[in-house]
Amino acid sequence: MATADPARREKPGLAGWWFQFPAPLREVALVRLVGSIGAGGVLYLTPMVFHQEAFSAASVTQGLALAALAGTVGRFLSGWLLDRGLNCSVPVLLAALAALVADSHLFAARTFGSYLQGQLLLGIAMGLYWPAIELAVPLSCRQGPAPIPSARGYALVRSADAAGIAAGALLGALLAAADRLRGIYLVDMLCLSAMVLLLLLRPLPAPLRAEGRTASVAWGTWLPPLLPVLAVALLATALPALMQSALPLDLVRGGMERQALPESVGALLIGLQLGLLVVIQWPVGQALARRPVGLGLGISLGCFAIGTALLGLSALSPHGLGLVVLAQFPLALGEAAFLPIATEAVIELTPLDHQGLAMALFSQCFAISAFSAPLLAGLALDRYGHGLGIWLTMTALCLGGQLLVRQIRPRPEAA
Repeated sequence: MATADPARREKPGLAGWWFQFPAPLREVALVRLVGSIGAGGVLYLTPMVFHQEAFSAASVTQGLALAALAGTVGRFLSGWLLDRGLNCSVPVLLAALAALVADSHLFAARTFGSYLQGQLLLGIAMGLYWPAIELAVPLSCRQGPAPIPSARGYALVRSADAAGIAAGALLGALLAAADRLRGIYLVDMLCLSAMVLLLLLRPLPAPLRAEGRTASVAWGTWLPPLLPVLAVALLATALPALMQSALPLDLVRGGMERQALPESVGALLIGLQLGLLVVIQWPVGQALARRPVGLGLGISLGCFAIGTALLGLSALSPHGLGLVVLAQFPLALGEAAFLPIATEAVIELTPLDHQGLAMALFSQCFAISAFSAPLLAGLALDRYGHGLGIWLTMTALCLGGQLLVRQIRPRPEAA
């Protein structure tokens, strides 16, 4: 697709804002927006679907953990192929096909075995998707007559992600209120079909392949400086995983003193955080894009600590719903700070010809957190009946993670 006419970039208003970005980056943002609308309901409301089927919390979270584990091979395969010049569209298209089959399984699932099959396919799809769609951002930012910093590109696409996920979660809440919650899988299938059509019409960019590369990857030359970022990511990505798994179950079960909430109210509370993320993602990401990545990551962990502390304290009050609502504000701010800045940190710390594998490692942090956090949280919920210990443990870990942020040092040659 041709780059935008410079004259159009000078137009005021929303159109002028949109056309300031390179055309390939706008296409990446559109693909992510469409895909996120379907994913929003599936990611956040699947626990409620199978709670209605009388699955235990441990059974629900075991399926989510299996999905995270299943994505491991897909992530590293995707990253390895991207570093060898494969077009970013190919893994994303394969991911869409796998997700379509997964949705068909989950829509009809009534048994634990069928549920696990759907989650297995969904995990494979996510593993293929994330390294490719993330690497497409800096590649798109470099194209056209007016390249932009990749940090601004990540702020844009994370805003698209937030808008799509919030819209999907809102649709899911409406379906829950109408007692049609399994419709989230039909919405996702429609969005995946639209995403495939967009990619076939306008493929994503292909990575730049360095000349004279050897077949082996020199891990020791670029991996050690990346480890603090990966450690912070491992901690911070546990929060979205818990928001998708433990929080819905905690809300519908109730706390020590807090009353249990209907599925529809729980979905609306989750939608509140996602709606806040839509509003603040662009201004927060844009502001932090101009500052060192360590600042954004430190702010993120601090906000996560405040939010999880409020969630924990909500279990101790019969009026804890107010604290749950209040917690959504720092949690949304923490996620808005973390998502674009952590990805930019990976780009800054990694040489160009290893960014595919670096994105696979970064994406794997989401998978590890999504595997371990829901599993442990489900066991805790089944044993104690509330989430107090889960949220206060995360508060302590987020405060301790500030020590890791201080060790992040970008490469001197990083842009």
